Amino acid sequence: MQILILGASYGSLLGTKLAMAGHDVDLVCREATAKLMNDEGTVVRIKLRDEDEHRSISSKGLAGKVRAITPENVNAEDYDLVAMAMQEPQYGAGAVADLMGRIAAAKKPCLSIMNMPPMPYLKRIEALTDVDLTACYTAPAVWEAFEPGLVSLCSPDPQAFRPPEEGANVLHVGLPTNFKAATFAHDAHNTMLRQLETDIAAVTLDGNDVPVKLRVFDSLHVPLAKWSMLLTGNYRCVQADGEQAIRDAVHGDLERSRAIYAWVDGVVQKLGGDAADSVPFEKYAKAAEQLLKPSSAARAIGGGATNIERVDRLVQTVARGLGIDTSLIDDTVATVDARLAANSR
Repeated sequence: MQILILGASYGSLLGTKLAMAGHDVDLVCREATAKLMNDEGTVVRIKLRDEDEHRSISSKGLAGKVRAITPENVNAEDYDLVAMAMQEPQYGAGAVADLMGRIAAAKKPCLSIMNMPPMPYLKRIEALTDVDLTACYTAPAVWEAFEPGLVSLCSPDPQAFRPPEEGANVLHVGLPTNFKAATFAHDAHNTMLRQLETDIAAVTLDGNDVPVKLRVFDSLHVPLAKWSMLLTGNYRCVQADGEQAIRDAVHGDLERSRAIYAWVDGVVQKLGGDAADSVPFEKYAKAAEQLLKPSSAARAIGGGATNIERVDRLVQTVARGLGIDTSLIDDTVATVDARLAANSR
């Protein structure tokens, strides 16, 4: 298959897994990054089970081809699937916004691996029919042309980052968990998605299983299980006077973390989610012990960003739309608001 991925940083993880499985991948990025990746390839560092050191997997020599390309040079008609791995505010900017229009017009199935669910995806959830979520998005207009049934969501559970001392073509995977994808509205697209699931699962490296699988679920609510993790850890990394590691956000007040986690799970269940699909808090808290850096949202704010993905505000808005008290997370949302406003000033 030919797959387009918008976002060459985090997107290179999914792209590498797809290319290892024999599929061709184009990564959309800036011109300088595209040149670096095309010249040197991408490198994903990942730790295999029972190994102490990370392996470096280069895109050079994989079964499928990996190419980097700028938004202006993309022909949306060429692809079987589009994956969206940029931060939500980036989709409304310049050439990327133009590309989004071409993708929507081409009616290609789009699988988001953003933390922030695309607006067309949320339109597929019946409980949100009358809830106005527009204010939660930086560029809501960019999603208007997309057919909801062609947009699905894949929970970006694997934790990965670009090492600051390395080139933009290197990605380090800190927590190699799985991508959890919901199905599309059309059988043909789901057949394709499940084929990718099977192909990725079959990949080995020197006879060893390679972590980070694609898991496909019939429920639209499974990817929303990530919300409890984001509200408990990622957004609480944002402090009034700086940033803290995800580990410290979670374990600094473990009982409050447990309460927030359960509350967000309750919101997802009110939308129609199954409690059995949520990740137990104890499992998340254990994984958070390894997350020694602030979240990407916190780092972006610390770097002066004026717009970030606002899953915190989205969950707050959804909960209020469902008649649920939001006092448990209001302070978190207010802190993020204040830091972004300060950056804007």
